[in-house]
Formats: sequence, C-alpha cells, structure tokens
Amino acid sequence: MLTGDNQATAQRIAGQLGVDTVIAEVLPGDKAAKVASLQAGGKKVAMVGDGVNDAPALAQADLGIAIGTGTDVAVETADVVLMRSDPLDVPAALAIGRGTLRKMRQNLGWAIGYNTLALPIAAGVFEPLIGLVLRPEIAALSMSGSSLLVAMNALLLKRLKLPDSISPGQAHPGAGAGATRRPAQPAQT
Repeated sequence: MLTGDNQATAQRIAGQLGVDTVIAEVLPGDKAAKVASLQAGGKKVAMVGDGVNDAPALAQADLGIAIGTGTDVAVETADVVLMRSDPLDVPAALAIGRGTLRKMRQNLGWAIGYNTLALPIAAGVFEPLIGLVLRPEIAALSMSGSSLLVAMNALLLKRLKLPDSISPGQAHPGAGAGATRRPAQPAQT
C-alpha cells in the first residue's frame, strides 16, 4: 500500500484490508516515482487513487484503478474505474478481469477448433475421401454454431465466483486478530 497518510494510519488500514507491505508518508509528487521504483525492482504494480495527485502514479502503474467518486483526471487516467468508494472492490474487479480474459481465450479456442473442423466439411474437402459433404444451407447454419458456442460460453461468466464482500464490522480475511472493517471514511491516498 502506497499512501500519503502517516505510518500509524496506513498500518491500521493495511491491517483491515489484509495488505502486508506499507509505504506511508509519500508526498503527492513522489507517488509516480515510488511506483516506477517498484516496477524497476521487477514488481507488477496496481495503483488505486482518487485525486489529481494520484493521476501520474495511476498512469505509471501497470494497472491504474480509480475510485469512481474521484476527480475527473484520476478517472480519465486509470485503466479501471470502481463505481463505489470501497477498496474491497479491487479484488472483485481483478477477479472479473481474470475471468473475462479466461473466457476470451476459451472462446478463441472454441472458435478456432470449431471452424477448423467445420470449414473443410462445408467446403467439401472430405467428399472424395469419405463422401462427407454438406448442402450449402446446412453449412451456413452450422457456421452459426461457432457463434452459438462462443455466446453460450461467455454467458458462463455469470457463474464467476467473486470474493465475498465484507460488511461493516466484519473481520477481513487476512487481517490481524481483532481487526474489523469500519464503514467507509474519506481517506487520503
């Protein structure tokens, strides 16, 4: 966690969020440089911010995540915009992104596999060998099967298991003993 807050506040919030590494008391102008130094050390960096002073760090990060209620410049700079001001939405956003990427890869595989089989049959390639040929109207209908497979597989994304949201006062998994999540408070980042 990289923040302009003092070390004690940052440690308390990090404990509530289950964050292990805390870099606190960072001046607004130094946030992008801190992100760059983490990247230079081989780290993948995601930055969550909501203000004008966060925009350079959001742009520098591998993944910039803006709070939807933040400033326009932060929202425009970020790769992802959270609709609520809840940092616990970040794991859900990451899970949705990973799930979507997985479905895209699966759909590409389905489409390539289906078309690899269906196109030669529709073109009559197998007619001389095994007598397999499709009439043009059946071939045209079968080609829509590829689109149907892709659409049906994409609908399975609705079954994606998202991280549980935490209610105010409920302990966050990974937080220290006795740590609870309080209702959202305005915080500096």
